[in-house]
Amino acid sequence: MNNFFRTLIAGFAAWKWGGGCLGTIAIFVIVYWLLGHSGCN
Repeated sequence: MNNFFRTLIAGFAAWKWGGGCLGTIAIFVIVYWLLGHSGCN
């Protein structure tokens, strides 16, 4: 998966599910990591 799209998807998920600054950052990191390690690369 292209890093640009991976970042875009993780950013959208963080914006949608994040509840505040730290929550958004945590969701972004988790989703970004999962997309990188789930065979979608």
